[in-house]
Amino acid sequence: MRQVGLSISRQEIICAETAAGPNGLVVFGASGDLVRRKLLISLFRLFQHDLLSEHFYLLGIARTKLSDEQFRRDAQQAIRQKSPDVSPEYLEEFTDRLYYISGDYGDMSLYAAIAPKIAELNLKHHIDGSLVFYLSVPPFLYGTIIEQLGMAGLSCPMKPDLKSNIKLVVEKPFGKDLQSSMDLSEKIHRCFDESQVYRIDHYLGKETVQNILMFRFANAIFEPIWNRNYIDHVQITIAESVGVEHRGSYYDKSGALRDMFQNHMLQMLTLAAMEPPISFEADSIRDEKVKLLRSIRPFRPDEKTSFVRGQYTEGLINGKKVPGYLAEPTVGPDSKTETFVAAKLFIDNWRWKDVPFYLRTGKRMAAKDTEIAITFKSVPHSMFSSMGLDIMPPNVLILQIQPQEGILLNFQAKRPGSKSCISTLTMNFSYEELFGTEAPEAYERLLLDCMLGDQTLFTRQDAIEAAWRLLTPIMESWEKNGSVLYQYPAGAESFPAANELIESDGRKWYKLLRS
Repeated sequence: MRQVGLSISRQEIICAETAAGPNGLVVFGASGDLVRRKLLISLFRLFQHDLLSEHFYLLGIARTKLSDEQFRRDAQQAIRQKSPDVSPEYLEEFTDRLYYISGDYGDMSLYAAIAPKIAELNLKHHIDGSLVFYLSVPPFLYGTIIEQLGMAGLSCPMKPDLKSNIKLVVEKPFGKDLQSSMDLSEKIHRCFDESQVYRIDHYLGKETVQNILMFRFANAIFEPIWNRNYIDHVQITIAESVGVEHRGSYYDKSGALRDMFQNHMLQMLTLAAMEPPISFEADSIRDEKVKLLRSIRPFRPDEKTSFVRGQYTEGLINGKKVPGYLAEPTVGPDSKTETFVAAKLFIDNWRWKDVPFYLRTGKRMAAKDTEIAITFKSVPHSMFSSMGLDIMPPNVLILQIQPQEGILLNFQAKRPGSKSCISTLTMNFSYEELFGTEAPEAYERLLLDCMLGDQTLFTRQDAIEAAWRLLTPIMESWEKNGSVLYQYPAGAESFPAANELIESDGRKWYKLLRS
């Protein structure tokens, strides 16, 4: 298969970016891994691009005892790992806006200290009450922190006009099933209106995930064929070459269905399959995503042919021997937790009736690869049968999310030379090659949108509940009746049971793209 590079001779670029206004960001779990790896560098890059107001501060809250200066030194070290060439003076200008308080999340005295500190920093940085509370902590602490914020008078604003100035950001998972999701929502809504809640799914902040909307709805040539009349099937893949790493204790209670499928996989599905929104407004887009989730054909709890579960064993990744899941630190030696899930589902609406969607996600796979592959129907009659081409390969459109961010389109064309020489060509659009830069970190987009009050890329509660309503019967059946847990070696492209899910329909998984 030959690749054809894509070039642009005339660019019409429409860029609209709004800088955040004055904001205070209060981060719980500020000494944690997410803050050091993602949030600090994302905020710093917003600062570099003049998208943070000069009236901004970050107040870190965590159990670990640190002074303001220690927190700033740690932040500088974390930022330099991603931006080693930044000048010390410029970095210090940013970290001078960072502050820190330590304490126990359940101790009222911590919040008694937070309240006057926020008032002091609001006055110092000229911020009129615009606050973002970011919960970068384990989900079991959400309820405790939210309740304490309310008791300290830091949330539940009494004046309606202040409500929009106070926001709450929570990381996934949003519950572990339908009931726990509803319970969490009830706790949040005691002090925060849904309009104040920003549920982060970092996949929605990825440039190429956002591009699905632009690609579908800004081009007239694709939408007319984006339906059951022209599309044979759709494959969505999130493959990871890494194992559970340091997340073993969390992952063993979660598994691939909860950790990846309920959120990332279904969110990508909604963007690929939803109906056109009436406008590029948050509620218009989120309304269509909820409609799509509610259109997915319910799974029967005893369904045997729609889901495949797997767990990786010892194997090779890039020629290096790696342990199996049961040998990972903090994983139970007899764990039945799945590290791979493949599923076949249908969307019961006019556009997608009887078009199969095949979804798969797994750890310790042969390569890191996230993509949506849309396979169009084959030509109804081949006029090239005399050349031995009774069946022509279908056209395939691949939306690549990571690590190669771009779009590929496979189509048939004549090659130079022989009269009867046809081959499959790939038109390849790469973000990095075309624009000369890597895509921004997903958290840059999400943090900026939160400070601006734009909820387009954040998940609404009714969408969370629709996803859990779909999957909870499957999880309950697995826990009650058990389910076959297949084993696959680390570094595998796939394994027989996962292949059978799609091959029984006369189709095949696309090979994982190598970076």
